Amino acid sequence: MPIHDEPADVTSFYHLAGGDPQTRHCQGTACFVARHLSPKAWEAAERAVPRVYCLGRCYEGPATDDAPSRPQIEVCAPRSIVLERVQHGTTDSLDDYRRGGGMVGLQRAAGMEPEGIVSELERSELRGRGGAGFPTGRKWRTVAAQTGIPKYVVANLDEGDPGAYIDRILAEDDPLALLEGMAIAARAVGASQGIIYVRGEYPAAITSLDSALEAARRAGWLGGRSRNEAFDIQLVIGRGSYICGEETSLLNSIEGRRPIVRVRPPYVAERGLWGQPTLVNNVETFASVPWIVRHGGAAYAAMGIPGSRGTKVLALNSLFHRPGLYEVEFGVTVRHVVETLGGGLRNGELRGVMIGGPLAGVIPPELLDTPLGFAELRAIGASVGHGGVIAFDQHTSIAELAHHVFRFAADESCGECTPCRLGARRVEHMLSAILAGRVAPGDQQLLREIVTALQDASLCGRVTGLGDFTASIFQYFPQEIASCLKSS
Repeated sequence: MPIHDEPADVTSFYHLAGGDPQTRHCQGTACFVARHLSPKAWEAAERAVPRVYCLGRCYEGPATDDAPSRPQIEVCAPRSIVLERVQHGTTDSLDDYRRGGGMVGLQRAAGMEPEGIVSELERSELRGRGGAGFPTGRKWRTVAAQTGIPKYVVANLDEGDPGAYIDRILAEDDPLALLEGMAIAARAVGASQGIIYVRGEYPAAITSLDSALEAARRAGWLGGRSRNEAFDIQLVIGRGSYICGEETSLLNSIEGRRPIVRVRPPYVAERGLWGQPTLVNNVETFASVPWIVRHGGAAYAAMGIPGSRGTKVLALNSLFHRPGLYEVEFGVTVRHVVETLGGGLRNGELRGVMIGGPLAGVIPPELLDTPLGFAELRAIGASVGHGGVIAFDQHTSIAELAHHVFRFAADESCGECTPCRLGARRVEHMLSAILAGRVAPGDQQLLREIVTALQDASLCGRVTGLGDFTASIFQYFPQEIASCLKSS
């Protein structure tokens, strides 16, 4: 059912509107490159209507959601920031959470001035873990400086990047860490209301968060009995749309409007939810905050490398020998992630790695010694992104991968930008023809021109990622591209 009494053009935007997200088959990129592992499951996904592009179970792709499962989870950093409790199982109660170090950060924050909390975040050099990597302390300071009230704190749990399942596991197994991080943020920026926007494809996370919210209210640190300016948090359930992971689209969805991307400025820190100052971070970002406030920003900044401090959780897909969640310190090489943590590929030869979802640059095998860092990956046309690590082997050609990515981009376009709405679908059709052996003169140049137009004239970062993907395959796989386009 719709969240709001809304017009048909809003309801029709969502893939899961009016539908049950159970027993669905995933068509996401992690499942696409693993389709040879279970052809029947992939055939079912191909027939499925509507298409579902991530179920958060990329470790067992091609995935369905008809049975509960839990991935391998390991801390592979000198100090754990977000997986310390999760690696041992689900934190079922507030008492368990306290025994695992929970609530110390919030208690410390209660005795600090808001400025002091923001300063600790700035000192930590934490960057957002949702994809863009924006400095968290700077974002918090901007919201704190706004005079408008009320202010909102929004957790983005619309983890739609195919290949990522980090936030899903954090919400299911350690939901109180998210709530504690949001409560600290509320004190820091002066917010009175919090909202967690949860993917409808994550029913177990919804149940876990509901229970955690009740426990927090009973304990008095959320809701009307809270000493934290009566800060409370509500859940809003998404209904299936990748673009709702983009923060302005997400806010439109919460407001009951068609979730298209907003033109910026104004930025959401100034005029966000219902036109009020709004802080938006993803789950992993908020879950890092209690540790930082508890131990201090300097302790966090002592980990990692310049420009990429602390740890990052990575989600490895099912083609690895050891798929699962791994918390690593920034600065480890991509090779370490692929070969040591993942154990290499199960039954194929590595052809490339995508970090941060399908709308990101492809890393070829010869660049696996690149350190995991924002600037270091950007220098080779790749990205940290949300932290999904998708490896692919000889079962997937570059042309097939490109067709899949552009089909995904076309299906999930919000339609607000004409270049994106028309251009992504045009490229998908061109690639479909190329795969069928119908190559037209000038195809390569036309592909480049369309992607350039997408990058130059679109509103949101998803299209920048699409451009990064295209640039990387032209740069690192020129022979295969030339072979596909040999008649052009």
